[in-house]
Amino acid sequence: MSDQRSFDPTTVPVKPAATVMLIRDTSAGGVEVFMLRRTLAAVFGSGMYVFPGGKVEGADGDDIDRAHRLAAIRECFEEAGVLLATAAATGEHIADGHPALAHRDAIHDGTAELLALCAEHDLVPTIEELAWVSHWITPVGEPRRFDTRFYLAPAPPEQTSVHDDNETIASFWTRPAEALERQAAGELTMMPPTIKNLQFLAGFASVAEAMAHAATMPPPDCILPKVVVRDGQIRGVLLPGEPGYDDL
Repeated sequence: MSDQRSFDPTTVPVKPAATVMLIRDTSAGGVEVFMLRRTLAAVFGSGMYVFPGGKVEGADGDDIDRAHRLAAIRECFEEAGVLLATAAATGEHIADGHPALAHRDAIHDGTAELLALCAEHDLVPTIEELAWVSHWITPVGEPRRFDTRFYLAPAPPEQTSVHDDNETIASFWTRPAEALERQAAGELTMMPPTIKNLQFLAGFASVAEAMAHAATMPPPDCILPKVVVRDGQIRGVLLPGEPGYDDL
């Protein structure tokens, strides 16, 4: 857990961020979601199992909703290698081998921008396909804090997903219930937002069902966990409604 003695937790800025949960159907029914493991060298979430995501950048624009969605698409491309975009002429999702996919590293290192890349290849980011299903803010006490929107999106069937082997060091497709079992057994370490979103996904029998449900959801309430601190160390996290939350 984080050491509070090395910084003033009340001065840590809260940065806008976005995460995307790519889902696909399984032959036996139900859905799978794509997950990554963060590098052990990461300052935030070291070694944690997460969904593709990251900070909103200035190039994502001033419109808050659009900027978060573009950030989710960009981070998905950087971390998972999946570009959520369609051909402007046909409306079809791009597939492995498309020339735009060769620019993943350039997007990651900042030498290329997502919108410029899409314009160059006559692509349209699939902003409208992302469904906003969850909203979390990192608790006071962590050295990095984010105001994160979680989106749900169908995985393009003709694109291969793989971690970047930089910010992320492993990746896999998993049934949400299986990921939760492995987390409970101590095999996978996850943050509360990841666990809660896996619980949300576990109830759907198909991608179509999940996306149809998400389309009916209002903008989600913002969830702000609180940390339990003893002897200058964060010892745990409480969520709204849990015993002791209102006392912190």
